[in-house]
Amino acid sequence: MKWCDNNSSIKKWNSEEVVVPYYSPVDKQMHRYFVDFVIDLENRAGERKVYLVEVKPFKYTQEPVPPKRKSRQFIEEVLQWEVNKAKWASATHFAKTKGWEFMLITERDLGITA
Repeated sequence: MKWCDNNSSIKKWNSEEVVVPYYSPVDKQMHRYFVDFVIDLENRAGERKVYLVEVKPFKYTQEPVPPKRKSRQFIEEVLQWEVNKAKWASATHFAKTKGWEFMLITERDLGITA
C-alpha cells in the first residue's frame, strides 16, 4: 500500500473493491472473490495498464506436497489449494475480459524474508 501511495507511476489503486465470481470445486457453488488490489499505472513506455493483484505467502501458491501420512491439515491444505486455483483462474479470465492482467505476488517478489 505504501508502495502504491509513493509511486508516481500509480494513477489510482484500491483494495478489495473488485469482486470476481468463481465456482468452487470443493462445495460446487458460486462464490465472490475480493481481489486484494486493483492498480492502475503508467508503465515506462507511457502505456496505461491495470492489474488485479493478489498477495499471498509463497507456501500458499504451491500445490501441497503429500506427506507420508495424510493428516487432516494436509487435506485442508489440498482443499484450499483447489479453491485458490479456481479463484485465480476466474480472476485471470475476468481481467482479460477487461484488458487487464492478474498477478499473484508473494513475499519473495517483495523481497521480504522471514
